[in-house]
Formats: sequence, structure tokens, C-alpha cells
Amino acid sequence: MFVQEDKPKEECGVFGVWGADHIKAAQWVYYGLIALQHRGQESAGIVVCDTKGPIGNICSHKGMGLVSEVFPSENLERLRGNIGIGHVRYSTAGASCVENAQPVFLNYMKGTLALAHNGNITNAEEMRKELQGEGAVFNGSTDSEVIAYRIAMERLKTASIEEAVCNVAKELKGGYALLIMSPKKLVGVRDPLGLKPLCIGRVDNTYILASESTALTAVNAEFVRDVLPGEIITITKDGLHSEICLKADWQAHCVFEYIYFARLDSKIDGISIYDARIRGGKALAKRYPVEADVVTGVPESGLTAAVGYSEQSGIPFKLAFSKNGYVGRTFIKPTQEERVSAVHMKLHVIESVVKGKRVVLIDDSIVRGTTIANLIRMMRNAGATEVHVRISSPPFLYPCFYGTDVPDNSELIATEYSVKEICEKIGADSLGYMQLEDISEMTGSLPLCKACFDNHYPV
Repeated sequence: MFVQEDKPKEECGVFGVWGADHIKAAQWVYYGLIALQHRGQESAGIVVCDTKGPIGNICSHKGMGLVSEVFPSENLERLRGNIGIGHVRYSTAGASCVENAQPVFLNYMKGTLALAHNGNITNAEEMRKELQGEGAVFNGSTDSEVIAYRIAMERLKTASIEEAVCNVAKELKGGYALLIMSPKKLVGVRDPLGLKPLCIGRVDNTYILASESTALTAVNAEFVRDVLPGEIITITKDGLHSEICLKADWQAHCVFEYIYFARLDSKIDGISIYDARIRGGKALAKRYPVEADVVTGVPESGLTAAVGYSEQSGIPFKLAFSKNGYVGRTFIKPTQEERVSAVHMKLHVIESVVKGKRVVLIDDSIVRGTTIANLIRMMRNAGATEVHVRISSPPFLYPCFYGTDVPDNSELIATEYSVKEICEKIGADSLGYMQLEDISEMTGSLPLCKACFDNHYPV
């Protein structure tokens, strides 16, 4: 059994590049995936193509583990080409195994294609059964493979890969950002609600598509803009072409990009992630003031909101935890007692910060409640006289169907207990969650999907 943080997890991140003949696409994709590693840590993959080579001249490599583990220098060196797409994955749909690692790579009657996907398709199983009825044989269990097969079959009837992608995208229900690579083209598409992020970058005549703007910085690319909801981007030797292929009457951007998933230095749909989390902390301070001596956050996810809480409340912010960066991410702990000890191995309380102090402890979410309870116990053992917990998201009450790994209701503490009861169970002196009406202080007027909090599903 793996140690799991008491956090929701994003499914994956994608990065693609189309460059001039001389670039080494695999190197660009590698650096982009390193910057997106926080979005998926179970597997990684890269597929590249040389546009000057013969049709079908595509090579790939993928494996289990972090990007740096899957791609030592010798693996990168053999991936030669000027177009490439890459993927980092955390499994939500499909088992954690190399067969489900991406990008998906297919040979079909009209050639080859590779696909990388961030998100989850709610009608994927129905599509899988239809394709199996037509003779398709699947190697893995992901909806990404279903999409790739469906595009390949549609391509047999269309004049171009982008036309096939557009036709298939109209069938998809759910949240997705797709990168599709043919031997001559790179195609990106974002779902019509904007649930999953995708942006465009550029360096001279080289174009990049990526899940977050921080990945553009990793390759010294200029941020051009976000891909619009429902937009298809096609990149060829002639440059970039845009078409709004999919239309919806509303948008629903994933709220958790701003609360937790995205890196602090990213900007998504015009909103700075760092600024949004600062504003979230300030909203908590306005909603739940308390007399205390120090404000701190759970590393790394609660620190920025803690700074915002401190700025609004006037209570000093201090780092109260020292993080051990050398604890293995797949640390095998078969018993609950051993899993608890793993928390102590990862984080240590700085006694001088909390001893004799009333502490406000900020985190971004509570899923099961186990981790925050352990941290409160550690702070009390280090001498904290009071621990007041503030959470920069509302309580998790409902599952996510669009690519975020929120456990089912049986594992969500907020579905079984009231806020007062949760406060008692985790051992806090007080507990305050972000209120739904306060989320707008983080993201302004941006339309959001908050289904995991309010049960209002956009699809």
C-alpha cells in the first residue's frame, strides 16, 4: 500500500512543441515535463517525430516514475525529431501501470498519431464498447486510448487530422485538454467549458502547447495566450491556425487549479495562481478572525494562503515546519501506524516557532482528516497552546468526474461529520472552511466548476 497525502490529485499534465528543423524536441518536452511534474508523478512519456523524415517516422519512450527517472540522457538522445508531445500522469481512471502511461501511440491505415490527454471523459466506457464492437483492441484501460482510437478511425473519413479531432471532440463529454501529433502537425484542443487548462507559448518560429504557463518559462518561451474553451490549435510549417470548433453556452473552469493544483508561478485564464491564493487567505481571515500569536501553513500547499491570512489579520507569519525532501514518494507503509510515522518523517515542527504560542494553521483542503490531525498533534507536542485550523477551500462533499482524484463519499470526512465534529476529531481548537460565496474573492468573475463542493455538475 502506498502512502497517500490527504489531498486530491490532478490526473496529469501535457506539453507539446513544434519547432524548426534544428531543434531537439525531446529536450524541450523533457524540460516542460519537469516543470509540470507536480501534476503527475506516477509515469511519464515522450513521443517525437522528424518532419523531414519518412511518414510514420515517430519514436517514443515512456515508463513508470518521475520524469528524471524515466528519461536518463541515453533515452532522450535516441528520441530525435522537431515535433514532440509529452505527458506526466497520476492515475484516476485506469490502473497505475506502464500500459496506461502516455502519450498513446497508434499506427493505423492512414499513418500514425500520438495523443496526450489531461482530464477525464465521462462517456468513455460507452465509446470503448462501440469501438470494441468494430474490432478495436486496447492495450490499456484509459479513456485516452479510447480517444486516440476514435480519432484514428475518424481520420479515415476526413481530409485532415484536425478535422478528425474536431469531429471526435464533439462526441466527448467531460473535461479535457488534448495534444495530438501526426507526422507533420501538432494539434491541441480544450474542452468547451474550459475545465482543463491549456496555453500557447512561442520562441521565434517554435510553438509550444502546455498545461501551465510555468512550463513555458522552463524552455524560455514567451507566453502568448490561453487556448480558449472549445478552440482547436493546429501548428504546422506554415505557423499556427486557430478554429473555435466546440461551443457551449457557459464555462466552468476547475476551481482547484487556483486552490491547489497549479504551480504558484503559473497564470491560468488571466489569473495569477499566487495572487489568487493570497486573496484566498485574506478571505479566510475576514471570515474567521481569531486571537493568535503566529500564522503558519502546511508545506507547500498551505503556505501562500497563510501569507494572505497573515497580511489581512496582522498576525505574524512564520514557517513552523521543516520538510524532509528525501522521503521516497512511494514509501511502502502497510499499516496505519507506519503511515502515521511517515508523516513525522516528512515534516518536523520547529519548536521555537510554536512553543507557548497560539497558532493559526492554514491548509488548502481536508479529505480524510488523517494528515491534519497528525500535524496538530505534532504541534501540541512541540508546545503549541492552541491550534486554530483554517482551510482555503469548502468541504469536499461530492466526487469529481472530470479528472481530479477526489475519493468517493465513504472517504470524505465532511460527508459524515459536521464542521464541529471534524474540529473535535482532528483535535483543533477551532476550524473554519472557505465559504462558497468567498471563492469569488480568489478568482473574481471567472466562471468555475465547484461540483465537488456544491453538487452542481456542468456536464
